[in-house]
Amino acid sequence: MSGSSGDLGFLSLALLGGALKASTPFLLVGLGECLTEKSGRVNIGLEGTLLLGAVASYGTCYTTGYPWLGVLAAGTVGLALGLLHSVLCSLKKVSHVAIGIALMIFGTGLAFLFGKPLIEPLAPRLQAVELGFWSSDNMVRSSLAVDPLFIVGLALAVSMSAFLNRTHLGLLVRAAGDNAKAVEAQGYSVSLIRLWATTGGGFIAGLAGASLSLYYPSGWSEALARGQGLMAIALVIFARWNPIGCIWAALIFGASGALGPALQAIGYSQGVQLLNAAPYMLTLAILIARSSANRSFSGSPLELAVLK
Repeated sequence: MSGSSGDLGFLSLALLGGALKASTPFLLVGLGECLTEKSGRVNIGLEGTLLLGAVASYGTCYTTGYPWLGVLAAGTVGLALGLLHSVLCSLKKVSHVAIGIALMIFGTGLAFLFGKPLIEPLAPRLQAVELGFWSSDNMVRSSLAVDPLFIVGLALAVSMSAFLNRTHLGLLVRAAGDNAKAVEAQGYSVSLIRLWATTGGGFIAGLAGASLSLYYPSGWSEALARGQGLMAIALVIFARWNPIGCIWAALIFGASGALGPALQAIGYSQGVQLLNAAPYMLTLAILIARSSANRSFSGSPLELAVLK
């Protein structure tokens, strides 16, 4: 009985630690997509942003030795791709989905090209924030060691929520996502609002790449993102287009990804391969639910469209 209790405690700590470690990229890329979609535009090209941001951050950190310069490089790459996406989507009669796919391929291709020399070299990592400093248990301390970009993500979520709900500019972003004609009638440019929102969203999503390459799992490989940029679409739906909701959604997505390794750590190996696919199954379930004609989700921007 005590062994089972010990296993359960270890599993809980492993899940908590895995969720905190794995949730940071989900949180940042989800917040970036949330800001973009709040303005009435969707960006499905964030997988390319994630990978190119990871390469830029790792390469910059390896060259300079300063991880936070790598973080800035990742954000800058995300900003550039977000700006390019916004400019292309502002053209008449272009498919937002097609532009997103094209930029995903473009970003991924550039990442693979520039990342080849970075597969073996080791760059400094971001220093963990020890939230478990109060405990003498090494397991607790290890589980509560978090990526500093997770703290940045929490601050961004709170700031974005306040911005969207309590500022005039945030109200314009929400209005552009809900009723573009009303915004234009007030003399504001919907295209300009969406340009800034998409560019800002790209910057935040780029930071997720830095989290992947400079903290967890760290390093550079072509399989680093594992579809997290695409999962951001489902995460934002799950969070009801709410920045604060993105925190809880990211933790759930992170925990789903940590379930398989956590069970392996306590000796359970049957069906672990299936459990490793939990984030993808969760994404599929959310998208299927969203596509149902009988389901509606509160918070969905009314102007979201794939063809302008």
